[in-house]
Amino acid sequence: MPVLVLTSNRQRANHSMKFSSFTRFLNKKHASVAVSVCALAAVAGCGSADGASADSSNDTGVTSTGPTQKAASDSNSKMKATTFDGAVPFRGINLSGAEWGEAIPGQEGTDYQFPTTDEVDYFLSKGMNTFRISFLWERLQPTANGEFDSAYFNKLDALVTYATSKGAHVILNPHNYARYYEQTVGSDQVPNSVFANLWQRLATHYAGNENVMFNLVNEPHDLPTLQWVGAANAAISAIRNAGATNTIIVPGNNWTGAHSWYDDTGGVSNAVAMLQINDPMNNSLFEVHQYLDDNSAGSASSPCVSTTIGSERLAQWIDWLRQNGKKGFVGEFAGRNDATCNAAVKDMVETMMTDSDVIQGWLWWAAGPGWGDYGFSLEPQNNQDRPQMAWLTPYLKSDS
Repeated sequence: MPVLVLTSNRQRANHSMKFSSFTRFLNKKHASVAVSVCALAAVAGCGSADGASADSSNDTGVTSTGPTQKAASDSNSKMKATTFDGAVPFRGINLSGAEWGEAIPGQEGTDYQFPTTDEVDYFLSKGMNTFRISFLWERLQPTANGEFDSAYFNKLDALVTYATSKGAHVILNPHNYARYYEQTVGSDQVPNSVFANLWQRLATHYAGNENVMFNLVNEPHDLPTLQWVGAANAAISAIRNAGATNTIIVPGNNWTGAHSWYDDTGGVSNAVAMLQINDPMNNSLFEVHQYLDDNSAGSASSPCVSTTIGSERLAQWIDWLRQNGKKGFVGEFAGRNDATCNAAVKDMVETMMTDSDVIQGWLWWAAGPGWGDYGFSLEPQNNQDRPQMAWLTPYLKSDS
């Protein structure tokens, strides 16, 4: 089967990290992915796609580095969320790992690894209550409109079930940049119906778990903004038609930066186009990601511009939310470990907490089993908290 190597133009700085027995070159904005041209067969009609997963294991548990803890058996049961102090209801972290690696489908433990229940327990003990769990669409659904890969989905579902059984909120996030096998959603290769099918299946499964939220995709970019809005609306319609009342988190185009909310990259700005998002239940949040370095790209080695850069970059987006009667969510932010970034992060978090009439949540980027010495990671090392954990602690509620 012919293989095509596609390189997408990304902005975020390079991060080299060790992951288990392999070194993964992680770059949130620079990646090359080898994909099968015919993997989109169900859409483009180029022949039968090979959607089999390399992992045929029937293991439905979640890896834990500590004592095994059994997840609840019924992921569709209603679960009541833990109540946290403060007006911002959702405060937590991105758990990253299942979306890693260039190989599709790849091999768990070599190309990617799911976050663990121990990580869930650790961050809950710190007072966090929300986890954005990323996955790779192509691994979950190898063929367009097809069934989910059972081994991959069972791992994801077990982690979701465990976290929500503890009272946490889980945000499901296909970390795909509005792409499927490197073709944009809403295109001829990946029509809106394919994107809607992914979310119809997820919504059907999680409709009974009110602690699960649906983050449509990670950081759409380099496509017409109205094309993205059309795809998002198709997914929202599919979710609601599946009977799911869960909160939906909708990113903007152009890497969904707060600082660029009014830029017309993609033909029309997010400030204009996102007003066309249509959720019949009016239970959607508008997501931004905002970093503090000079180009908002999120380089863990770059300094923060100033001690107030975070609040400054959020300001127009916050005004947009308030003026248009919308609610927002900051899905990623972080700063490296130095005095300027410490002050900038505190200023940004205090802004988000103060503007809780429109900001419903915020999540640090990131943690997970393979981050090593990555400068933004909150994954504890040698049983010690990372320095930035102390920055966030005053804004969290500990159950201890």
